[in-house]
Amino acid sequence: MSDVALKKLTDKQMALVDIMVTEGLKPAQAAEPAGYAAGKAGYVSAYRSLKLPHVQQYMMQRMNEEFGLSAVAALNTTRRLSQNAKSEYVQLQASQDLLDRAGYKPIDRSQVQVAGDIKVSIDLS
Repeated sequence: MSDVALKKLTDKQMALVDIMVTEGLKPAQAAEPAGYAAGKAGYVSAYRSLKLPHVQQYMMQRMNEEFGLSAVAALNTTRRLSQNAKSEYVQLQASQDLLDRAGYKPIDRSQVQVAGDIKVSIDLS
């Protein structure tokens, strides 16, 4: 097991990350509500905490959890738009997006034609 996995997060570090991820705040804004000192000293400590590998690992874990939760809401919104949007263009775009993500994306076909002669002359004299 790595050193990163062995280190324990403090309550303040965990709160800092949780507040940043769930509320979308910057470290300086989340520092005081997370229990760090008010003012410059608090947000300097918060920034230092965020540089620690075990804190970064926890932040990535929390972000992945939030992305997963948001993905469900985004899917439902896209599904609703594909069925109920007043604009047919919006319905089409939402439907295409659902199909693309389900693996039914159309094959990109591009045709490249090169016309003309290419002449290379190298003079080493």
